[in-house]
Amino acid sequence: MDLHDFKDVAENYDRYLEVMYRDFDAHEGFQDFYLELAKKYGKDGVIDVACGTGAVLLYLAEHGIIADGTDLSEEMCRVCEQKAAANNLELRIFPGNMTDFDAGRKYSLVIIARSGFMHLPDQKSQIAALKNLGRHLVPGGILTLNTFDPWPAVQAQQINTKPDDYSFRLEYENSQGNREKIYNAISYNPWTQIMSGNWKFETYDDKGKVIGERIRPLKMRQTYRWEMFLLAELCGFEVVDIYRGYKGDKEDLNDPMSAAKFKSNLIWILRKRV
Repeated sequence: MDLHDFKDVAENYDRYLEVMYRDFDAHEGFQDFYLELAKKYGKDGVIDVACGTGAVLLYLAEHGIIADGTDLSEEMCRVCEQKAAANNLELRIFPGNMTDFDAGRKYSLVIIARSGFMHLPDQKSQIAALKNLGRHLVPGGILTLNTFDPWPAVQAQQINTKPDDYSFRLEYENSQGNREKIYNAISYNPWTQIMSGNWKFETYDDKGKVIGERIRPLKMRQTYRWEMFLLAELCGFEVVDIYRGYKGDKEDLNDPMSAAKFKSNLIWILRKRV
């Protein structure tokens, strides 16, 4: 199981992300970014893959774009459905693996927001996902997904991180009204390109005494940009654009040194070849 498959994580996901991104939000503006993509490319339907608790899916619906949503985690889907119902939104939300789900229809835009694609642990599953998503797109349809340029300095540090080398991340109030602290320990394997480790949740009572501890695993794969170009080509896509973050800054697709100039999320815009 992965971090997001656990009921306690799904129920508290929105709460701790709010604190995590309070001072620095690496995804600032992402909802409006995907809203604009949906307006531009979504005329034949939109699906939010790895929709989580609905940060993009519900935002689109609130702005008049009714999209489908799917996520590998049944718990995340459950929370997303509850939020949709609370806002009187009738949405089709279903659990599924992006490598083999069948929505029973095609779309003109498939969205994988934030780190959804990076949770695929190897090239085999990445290829399976890209081909499956391609089957869900109309000819010329658009797939958008995120990676980030691996940062050697961070990789070097994570190579030497042990499973119990926990670092404090944040403190927040959980869904039960208790104070919790989150710690994580993430290591990096340069051969598999996988970041793996654990998140530790410590729960406190109102006197500051630890009354609970949970360990939840996490695994994500780093994908280099030229690897992504090859994956896209292999799976029937062409690269239309790459954005650095959500503020409209585009990468120069013809500059081989562009990867070394910026440390940012890369948002890929891929078109299914006709």
